[in-house]
Amino acid sequence: MTDYSASEMMIVAAARALKNVRTVFVGVGLPNIACNLARYTVAPDLQLIYESGVYGAQPARLPLSIGDPTLVTGATSVVPMADLFGLYLQRGLVDVALLGGAQIDRFGNLNTTVIGDYDTPKTRLPGSGGACEIAINARKVYMIMRLSNRSFVEKLDFLTSPGHLSGGDSRAKQSYPGEGPALVISDMAIFDFDNADHEMQLTSLHPGVTLQEVQASVGWNLRVSAEILETPVPSPEEMNLVRVELDPQGMYR
Repeated sequence: MTDYSASEMMIVAAARALKNVRTVFVGVGLPNIACNLARYTVAPDLQLIYESGVYGAQPARLPLSIGDPTLVTGATSVVPMADLFGLYLQRGLVDVALLGGAQIDRFGNLNTTVIGDYDTPKTRLPGSGGACEIAINARKVYMIMRLSNRSFVEKLDFLTSPGHLSGGDSRAKQSYPGEGPALVISDMAIFDFDNADHEMQLTSLHPGVTLQEVQASVGWNLRVSAEILETPVPSPEEMNLVRVELDPQGMYR
């Protein structure tokens, strides 16, 4: 299993980013498989938190959604959604939230509401759910998204979940409890926000990907860190877990 797809590289990179994380709020879609892979590899004590009210999920198989009954079996706690948000998230007990989205801008703001005009959209998306609340209250936010200039845009069609807003200290001025976006993991590269402007910057390229290819897939003039690393390739163990244990039907990968 030395060959891997771009999606598999992204999933593995996101899972590795959760090393030493204790609690993670699991978003819909790709975060689901990445968080479960992390539990099997770099973070065996990782507590998976799902919006439906499950804390410490230990699913026997990859959940199909945040409401999949497999989340309940073996979980540390199952509570009403309001209690999960009030007693865990809003109290600052979530180390990392791993989220996805339809659009993201240079400051890590997310859109999961509409593509196009709000009143007459080209596409109406699922909406916020708990993502806005999660983005505000989690200690840190990681995003996992496939890279394209339709998704990495200069201006969002709708701001669903706040990141670093307009950059600089604009988030701090809102007194949001969480620190905001820290990482973006894509199928081509990894980005962070480790600069005074809190602007997304390229830090690591996946093997075989060039800076020019990444820039062509981003809707703004991309900021680049002083040193660009190469993302380590997936190991045979990671590939076996993704393909055989977690996603044998290829729903995510």
